[in-house]
Amino acid sequence: MDYRYLWHCGLFQKPNQQAASQVIDEPFAHQATWVHALDPRLRVGTAFVLSCLFAITQQPVQAVLALAGSALLLGCSRPRLRPLLHRLGAMNLFVLVLWLTVPLLTPGKPLLTWKWFTWTQEGLDLVWLITCKANAITMLIIACVGTMPASLFGHALQALHLPRTFVYLLLFTYRSLFLLTDEWQRLQTSLKLRNFVPGTNLHTYRTLGYLLGLTLVRSLDRAQRMQQAMLLRGFNGTLTSLTLLRFRRIDCLFIGLLVLFLVLFVGGTMLLSPA
Repeated sequence: MDYRYLWHCGLFQKPNQQAASQVIDEPFAHQATWVHALDPRLRVGTAFVLSCLFAITQQPVQAVLALAGSALLLGCSRPRLRPLLHRLGAMNLFVLVLWLTVPLLTPGKPLLTWKWFTWTQEGLDLVWLITCKANAITMLIIACVGTMPASLFGHALQALHLPRTFVYLLLFTYRSLFLLTDEWQRLQTSLKLRNFVPGTNLHTYRTLGYLLGLTLVRSLDRAQRMQQAMLLRGFNGTLTSLTLLRFRRIDCLFIGLLVLFLVLFVGGTMLLSPA
């Protein structure tokens, strides 16, 4: 199925680019690199398999190798720097909390003691392993999944024989998020034009309640109009594919590089790890 046709028809377009970009954006999906040219099924499968493999590894050498491989693949996709740093920064804020707590709570050999606080070597090793794995998985998902539009991602999921209902729910949820955001921004603008100043009083709470209710009502109305638009385009419960996904030479080359990386990841680290 080609969701890109429905995308160009307007069913999955962003209703208000400026407002919707505050919730979901696709800053990595429109570059022209060999990563973007890979078959979307291959990218989704690679992200799933390698993410599971990175998540279960317990060897620091493997974690560093996973981080290096993910960073290399992400660099090949030439992502925009600002949104990339924004996403990695948001994830590493959680990792920072682990750096502040895990070394203190993990029993082991004391490495640094200050008053009642003791940092252990085992705790630092554990949080370093978590940091490498978390960043490796995040960069891998950005490189493989973040580089495709939502419509193409849905196409790949259905081509991988995921439940059709799940794919539809995913795509329509994606669209509905933009609808909710757009309506919320419209109502917020209306309040600003009326010089509304929020405070800790009953009037503010009542106004915010009305705002939330109107957002849901108007979003439901726009969702019904979207359904009518789909019916006018001949939607009968099945999204028909207009193109067929197929593997090309670049996909075969990427599979070869992937196998080489897996051999290095599993076998090479055995030689580098201490006995």
